Amino acid sequence: MKKSASPVHETAPLPYAAYIGIDWADQKHDLCLYDPISQQFEFSVIGSQPEAINAWVEGLRKRFHGQSIAICTEQKRGPLIYALCKYEFLVLHPVNTLLVANYRQAFSPSRAKSDPTDAQVLVELLLKHRNKLNVWQPSSSKLRALQQMVENRRMLVAEKVRLTNRLTAALKGYYPQVLDWFEDKDTQVFCQFLTRYPSLKAAQTAPAEELETFFKSHHVVQTKTIERRLEQIQQGVALTDDVGIVEPLQLRVAALIAQLQVLLPSIATFDAKIGELFDSHSDAELFKALPGAGPQLAPRLLVAFGEERARFQSAQDLLCYSGIAPVKESSGQKSWVHWRWSCPKFLRQTFVEWALQTRKHSFWAEAFYQMQRQKGKTHQGAIRALAFKWIRIVFRCWQDKQPYDEVKYLMTLKRKGSPLVQNLALTEEMK
Repeated sequence: MKKSASPVHETAPLPYAAYIGIDWADQKHDLCLYDPISQQFEFSVIGSQPEAINAWVEGLRKRFHGQSIAICTEQKRGPLIYALCKYEFLVLHPVNTLLVANYRQAFSPSRAKSDPTDAQVLVELLLKHRNKLNVWQPSSSKLRALQQMVENRRMLVAEKVRLTNRLTAALKGYYPQVLDWFEDKDTQVFCQFLTRYPSLKAAQTAPAEELETFFKSHHVVQTKTIERRLEQIQQGVALTDDVGIVEPLQLRVAALIAQLQVLLPSIATFDAKIGELFDSHSDAELFKALPGAGPQLAPRLLVAFGEERARFQSAQDLLCYSGIAPVKESSGQKSWVHWRWSCPKFLRQTFVEWALQTRKHSFWAEAFYQMQRQKGKTHQGAIRALAFKWIRIVFRCWQDKQPYDEVKYLMTLKRKGSPLVQNLALTEEMK
């Protein structure tokens, strides 16, 4: 362990026994520890293995007699946080990576950088700006599990979309008819049909009774749908018979189908577990009542708002944190508004996706969207404006623990003489 003689002079006693900055990495962690008694910085490196972290923490416990120790790190979620949060005497202060980079560059215009330096910067942030840093307060294990699950499910859904897009592109090269026979490509019946009938010729040579039995066994019960598909199969004409094109594409389709068949039940498993966790939460009914939330978005909205109602002082705090609120800048006589870059992307995505769904389930949401478009906003701009308005509404419901009531909200708008109600009336007349 190296020590630095650079003292930090304090005018008041420090509340923690030690201040530690950790510049984490995959294989090792660089540490900087400030001891208020000796007023010196101590630099060291530990391994990222759980055993190495545990031995280091227990050494801190013994050295400082179990007193509270402040730790600052750039990782808000991940192996390091998971390892440290189980020790009751460690007070964690996760910070944004950009904050550390900008703080470092403010005093090092040359952009010189090293891991020990970053660890010391984290300690300086604790010592000089502790009142501006948030202490990490973990949610309940149930909510943290739900958060991980909805994010992982969304990742799997994105993978499903990627696979179906590639599958569609490959089929267009030699077997485009099958894309018309099935509306949904992300289903087991579509995968099993392609596995059993990998080409138009294979489908056309199969007896009609066999095809009919296949569709019925996969819950296609409408006679007209089955008859239409059988007719289209017999009337189909092969796009190409070139072996140099067909065989490679068939192999590619088989590989994609194999991946999709594994992925679909995995998503279903996530859906079941998410539904179970969500239903057991005390705020579940509040988010179920939101228009267009449904079984996928309602749990994501619960995760977005969280359990700690004192976390956000106002709806504006949540709007800024989520990235829905735009950033306003001004200099001299110029001012401009731009997209908020630094924010939790999944959280912003949740609000935007839900706002889009509310257009189909809320009377005023569609009217508000049309008003925004009439003002010249793009589709995405209008959806973000709608999300902005929804967050303000749901924030109040969340704070009061009262489910959203569409009729009550419309009556409030009417009582206040909102132009949205007038536009809603015009929209209904046009229908």
